[in-house]
Amino acid sequence: MIGQKEKYYHSLYEIAAAVNTAGAPEDVLNSIVEHVVKAMNTKGCSIMLATPDRKLLLHTAACGLSERYIRKGPVSADRSIAEALWGCPVSVVNATEDDRIQYRKQAREEGIVSILSVPVMLRGQVIGVIRVYTAESRYFSDSDIYFVGAVANLGAIALENARLFRHDAFGATVD
Repeated sequence: MIGQKEKYYHSLYEIAAAVNTAGAPEDVLNSIVEHVVKAMNTKGCSIMLATPDRKLLLHTAACGLSERYIRKGPVSADRSIAEALWGCPVSVVNATEDDRIQYRKQAREEGIVSILSVPVMLRGQVIGVIRVYTAESRYFSDSDIYFVGAVANLGAIALENARLFRHDAFGATVD
């Protein structure tokens, strides 16, 4: 039987390989959220990127969540686990009662109980969050948080690679 940390190592390897394929960014991000759900045995995972004004978070990739939940309404950066946008991982044990959760009723209807939110950072700037959702109450371990943090970094690299590739594809020089 494979241990949890070993599952994390295998998943990180597979995610890094996906990032290295130079595939379409949406395909790479979708692969990332799928690997997180599988490795952590959770209900779902999403990557939300901040709008340029950093006021909203937009669902960019998701796995295990209904379309209704994903499209529930604008996710306000100030009202929805804002600490993650300050660069700190945030664990919410009961999403249906925690005031930091903007859509508590929708979380209950979706069957979401706990949420781990980890910043996605690029060049020292938070550009979004990766969120892990569970259907049962869960205290996320340091290993869980480090794993999701490593995945968030790989996601940021994938987005930067895509930006550089697009820039280079139009004949510009890439540093």
